[in-house]
Amino acid sequence: MTVRTMPFFSSGYRLDADLHLPDDGGAGAPYPVVIPASGFQGLKVIHPERFARALTALGYAVLAFDYRGFGESEGERGRLVPQEWAQDVRAAVDRVCVEPDLDAGRVSLLGWGLGGGVVVAAAADDPRVRAVAAVNAVADGNRSTRNMHDEDSWRRLLERIAADRGRCATFGRSEITSPWDIVRLDLDDKTDGYVGEELYKAPGFGAGVNLESADYLLRFSPETVAHRLAPRPVLIVHGEENRLHRPEEARALYAHADEPKELILLDGVGHTEWMFDEHPVFRGLVDHLDRFFVESLELPRMRSSVG
Repeated sequence: MTVRTMPFFSSGYRLDADLHLPDDGGAGAPYPVVIPASGFQGLKVIHPERFARALTALGYAVLAFDYRGFGESEGERGRLVPQEWAQDVRAAVDRVCVEPDLDAGRVSLLGWGLGGGVVVAAAADDPRVRAVAAVNAVADGNRSTRNMHDEDSWRRLLERIAADRGRCATFGRSEITSPWDIVRLDLDDKTDGYVGEELYKAPGFGAGVNLESADYLLRFSPETVAHRLAPRPVLIVHGEENRLHRPEEARALYAHADEPKELILLDGVGHTEWMFDEHPVFRGLVDHLDRFFVESLELPRMRSSVG
C-alpha cells in the first residue's frame, strides 16, 4: 500500500485526508474508489485506515479522512453533527472525482456505526455514488440513542438538550459534555472494553461533545431517505449481538431501502470487539465487501486476488 496526502474542503473547512493506493506501481489505475466514513467519535486512524489496509490489497483506492472538527481537520471542536458529516462525505466524493488515477464512475461509500447512516444520507441525493455499504449502522438517531439508555439517563439527556437550546439562543454556545453521556457504553460490556483498550490509543479520541450535537443526532434519520439509493445497491451488515446499535437498526434500514439490497447478520458478535485486522470476523466482512463492490461496480473478478 502506498499513501499520499489528499486534503479537501467541505463548507470552507480544510479536511485532513489520505489516499491509500494499491502497491502495484499504478498498474490498476484508474482505481475503483471506496470512501469509508467513521462512526461516533471516529477518526481516520481507527477504522477507515483499517479498511484501507484490507481493501487496497484487493485493488481499491481508499480515501480516509477526518470529519470537520476532528483530528487535523478544521472545524469547531466538540461539534459532532451527522447531517454536516454527510456534507463532508459528499465533498470527499467531489475530491476523488477529479483525480486522474481514480475512476470517477466507480465510487462507493462504506460507513461504520453512525457513519453507516451518514453514507446513506450522503448518497441518497448523489448519483455519482455507485454503491453503499453500511456496517453496524444507525438507521434512526433517536431510536438508536434511546435504546442505549435507561429511563433516568434518557430523561436527563432530554432535559439537558432542551435547556441547551435556550443556552445556544442566548449565548451562542452549546454546553460541552462527555460523549458517553450521549452514547452510553456502560450497558454494552464488550464495546465498552474495546473502546477503553483500543480506541483511546488514538489521539483526541473521547473528547467532549456539545449538547447541540446530541440534538441533531436525535433528529437524524437516514432510514427515511434510504429508498432514494435505488436502483443503486446497498449492503447492510450488522453484528447479531450488537448491544450498542441494536440489530433492529439494520432491519429498519433494510426495510426502508428498495431493491437491490442485502442484509447480513454476523452470528455471535457484537458492535466492535472483533475489529482487528486479522480477526476472522473482520476478514469475513472484507470478503463480503469485496464481493459486493465487485458485483456493484462490475469489476473484473481478478481484482479480488490483487496482493
